[in-house]
Amino acid sequence: METKGTPLYRKQLPESEIINICKHLVEKNGLRSIERITGHHRDTIGRLLEDMAEHAAEMNEYLIKTLGLTPFECDELWSFIKKTKKY
Repeated sequence: METKGTPLYRKQLPESEIINICKHLVEKNGLRSIERITGHHRDTIGRLLEDMAEHAAEMNEYLIKTLGLTPFECDELWSFIKKTKKY
């Protein structure tokens, strides 16, 4: 699978593990609790969180500058995606 240009690029963890960690982050679990649950070191989880946040910021910047959306419209878009996404 091609991951270049995504937060998964050059990651050693399998995609399923990254998704699992992200689900725990979304549920507002702390880094240390995610470390206990998944068995991955908190530095690994922290780096993954930073990469995901950077990617989200770049995506928002693209939506605002290139497509001309307002920050409010971006927020509505992400809310819609979250509501329609099936895990």
